[in-house]
Amino acid sequence: MKVLITGATGLVGTSLTSLCHEEGITVNYLTTSQDKIKSQPNYQGYLWNPSEGELDEQCFDGVDAIIHLSGATIAQRWTDENKKIIKDSRIKSARLIFDALSRKRKNNLPIPAHIISASAIGGYPSSLTKYYDENYPDYAEGFLGEVVQEWEEVIVEFQKLDMKTARVRTGIILDKEEGALPKMMQPIKYGAGAPLGSGKQWQSWIHIDDMSRIYFHILQKGLAGVYNGVAPNPVTNEKLTKTIAETLNKSMFLPNVPEFALKLMLGDMATIVLESQKVSADKIRETGFVFDQSNISHAIAEILA
Repeated sequence: MKVLITGATGLVGTSLTSLCHEEGITVNYLTTSQDKIKSQPNYQGYLWNPSEGELDEQCFDGVDAIIHLSGATIAQRWTDENKKIIKDSRIKSARLIFDALSRKRKNNLPIPAHIISASAIGGYPSSLTKYYDENYPDYAEGFLGEVVQEWEEVIVEFQKLDMKTARVRTGIILDKEEGALPKMMQPIKYGAGAPLGSGKQWQSWIHIDDMSRIYFHILQKGLAGVYNGVAPNPVTNEKLTKTIAETLNKSMFLPNVPEFALKLMLGDMATIVLESQKVSADKIRETGFVFDQSNISHAIAEILA
C-alpha cells in the first residue's frame, strides 16, 4: 500500500509516518520546502504551494489513500491575517487536491480510493453539560466553528469522485515535545500553574500514539464518515492541570487565571482554552479500535516518563 500524507512533518504526521513504515506502507508526502524533500524507497517528498495553487501531481502516482493533515496552528493571535492563514491552509489545500484529482478523473486516470482528513472538536458548540457525538447536527458559532464547517464541506466533496471520505475531529493531543502539554507544563514547573477561567470547562484529550493509531485504523479498515479523535474519558481543565502538577510533583496554590486576563493576553484566541467540549469516543471504539491510553493520569505519566 502507498499513502499520500499532507502535513507529514507535523506532530501527527510524523507519528503516523513512522507507524506506516513499521507496517510496510510507503509514504508520499507534500511539503512547501525544497529543503524537506527526501527521496527514499518508502518515503518520497513532493512540492506544493496551496496559496499559489501549485502541486506536483506526481505525488498521486500509485497512491491508494490520502491522509490530509496540513493546517497552520490555531495557537497564534487571531488577527485578520492569521485567521486567513488558518482557514486557507486547511480549505485551499484540500480544494487544490480535489481539483487535481478531478482533472485526473476526467482524463480517465486512476485516483486514490480513500481520503481521511483532520478536523477538530472545536466545531462543536461550547457547553459544560452536553456530551457530543458525531451525530450532533450543528456547528459552533464563531471562528472555529466556521473553519471546521468549511473544512469538512470541502472534504465531503471528494465523494463526487467516488472516493471514501473520513473526517477525524481531533481533540487536545498530548505529546511531550509539541502541542498543548509542553505549554501547560511550563508555568507548573515554576510553581505558577493554575486552572484557566472557571476550570470547569471540559477538555477532550488524546495521547499522540492513539491519535496516529486512529488514522491508521481508519486507513486499514477503509472507514468513511465522521469520527471523534479523542480518548474515552474527557476531563475538566482543573483536573488536567492538577494531574500535570501531580505528575511533576509540583504544588498548586495560585487562584484560577481569570477569564478577563486570558482575553487580555490572548485576544480572541482565548476561545481555545475557555470553551468546553465534552466529546464521545464511542463511535471509533465500535469499529474495533482499542485505546492504549484512556486514563489521563496514566497517559501523562507515560508521556513524561
